Amino acid sequence: MNPTFLDVYLIQTQLAWENVNANLLRLTWHIQRTQEQSLIILPEMFATGFTMKPEHHAETLDGLSVQWMKEMSQNRCICGSLSVEENGNYYNRFLAVYNGEIIASYNKKHLFSYGDEQVHYTAGTEIQIFDFRGFKIAPFICYDLRFPEWIGIAAGADLMLFVANWPKARMFAWDALLKARSIENQCFVAGVNRIGEDGNGIPHTGHSQLLDFAGQYLIEPQVDREVLLHQVIEKQPLHAFREKFPFLEDKDSLPLRHEF
Repeated sequence: MNPTFLDVYLIQTQLAWENVNANLLRLTWHIQRTQEQSLIILPEMFATGFTMKPEHHAETLDGLSVQWMKEMSQNRCICGSLSVEENGNYYNRFLAVYNGEIIASYNKKHLFSYGDEQVHYTAGTEIQIFDFRGFKIAPFICYDLRFPEWIGIAAGADLMLFVANWPKARMFAWDALLKARSIENQCFVAGVNRIGEDGNGIPHTGHSQLLDFAGQYLIEPQVDREVLLHQVIEKQPLHAFREKFPFLEDKDSLPLRHEF
């Protein structure tokens, strides 16, 4: 029988610019305070910050950061994105790792052209949905949040994850779009963002949060502080809400998605 509850942790932290060792050390301290069998969500490019120098900082799947995720994932699912090199291409790649195994891999579809991300990275082409403790989970990365037609392909997921380096200047959009994604997809939505100034002098204020399937806060936006956030989510109220308000059944037909 699948579990009906899931412990979710959001780690909102400052990221040391292009300093993998410092970031992994900081995140290790946070993860050591979490419960077993929990889902732990880290920011976008948690090992380096939002670097546009993948030729210097991208890692392979055998690299230090992925090995660290595997080591930290004993009895936990660790999630976040990294700058990854594979077959001569660079990707902003979300990974979910559980008990030392990669159980989901998603390459960011919408590259941030305002910051020239498309110049340095290759876009993904497939939605990913993976299962953890009976919850269907769909990961997305930062700028993806602005594209509901892409996110809607994953309608039916129990939980959507958005990992980000979303700047202070556009926090109103971050808050509004996360709420919209939870309402239109009738699912739990977790947004995990960094704090602090990055290597380009761009400030970030966090606003990591967790919303329920009706767009109501379970964890309100956390502003400008390093924090480990914890919330238990439950599947039964989600499914009861969808049965009472079967709006998803009226969605247009959508393309096939890839499931782990």
